Amino acid sequence: MRWVTLLWLAIGMFVLFSASYYHGEVEKKDGLFYFNRQIFAISISLIIFNAIVHSPLRKLLKVAQWILLGILVLLLLTVLTGMGQNTMGATRWIAIGPVQLQPSELIKPFLVLQGAKLFGRWEQYPTRVRATWLGIFAIVLLAILKQPNLSTTSLCGMGLWSIAFAAGLPFRYLAGTAIGGGLVAGMSLTIHSYQRARMLSFINPWQDEQGDGFQLVQSLLAIGSGGWWGNGFGLSQQKLDYLPIQDTDFIFSVFAEEFGLVGGVLLLMMVMSYATLGLLIASRSKDPVHRLVAVGSTTFIVLQSLLNIGVAAGTLPTTGLPLPMFSYGGSSMVASLILSALSIRVARESAAAKVIQIKL
Repeated sequence: MRWVTLLWLAIGMFVLFSASYYHGEVEKKDGLFYFNRQIFAISISLIIFNAIVHSPLRKLLKVAQWILLGILVLLLLTVLTGMGQNTMGATRWIAIGPVQLQPSELIKPFLVLQGAKLFGRWEQYPTRVRATWLGIFAIVLLAILKQPNLSTTSLCGMGLWSIAFAAGLPFRYLAGTAIGGGLVAGMSLTIHSYQRARMLSFINPWQDEQGDGFQLVQSLLAIGSGGWWGNGFGLSQQKLDYLPIQDTDFIFSVFAEEFGLVGGVLLLMMVMSYATLGLLIASRSKDPVHRLVAVGSTTFIVLQSLLNIGVAAGTLPTTGLPLPMFSYGGSSMVASLILSALSIRVARESAAAKVIQIKL
């Protein structure tokens, strides 16, 4: 898992360099501006990654609830006060001194830890404790939805649901929350006209190729022009002021244009390898809470990757999810590497885990 994570991260760095260079040169007069900032974020993330890999899960599970509540406070400050920064119609960032944070990204690993702790010991907790934490999870999801950020809300909801499903909670609870989540998503689409427009443009983006369908049309042009083998590293044309947000939400489109269908398939194989390893780690863990940590961490990384790729390829409605360990953004990078570190830590603490020596 460690080697797959580092390989994923290394490929992502190369792709971000290509996707962001022109953007940095035009906007900041420095082609390496975004790449250098990402290197800094990766350095911080790897320090946290290494610390978690070497920290007992029991200690992480103890502090997870307090960190989650702290990030929830930041999330509420972002959406309910004037402290949040509005970008492209969404208030998702908050400045803490010179640092910009995205609480909806940072909260993901701690939703996994607290969700695993709650659902893994479901029968041991009194009803009051269960109801309290379910209420806190609901507040988190509603706060993210308020930004508005339907895609991240859906991802967090599905991630928590997968943990509850793996924990074996009664079907009536699972079915009820799934139906409730669907109704909330439907209400959000009803309230926010831009979300409805995205849904309609996804069905036929060419009908309004200069309006609501613009992002998807440009993404499809990038992917299609890559052909079988791609145009070569750094040779994407769509990233030159055609493809919007090419270094975050649509970075896969740049990757596909430069490395083609073959590169895209290999990337999907790497994601599936990560998923397989994560589920193997979960299946070999004897502690139910640890098992759920591995399930949740794997679900968040893999599901977010598939959603991002699906959006870029036009198989899902356009959303604002970054591609883990590829897209520009410090908060997303920190969250992704923490999630990966949690899976590795579960493997280390599993009695069934075996140390495999790699001979060079």
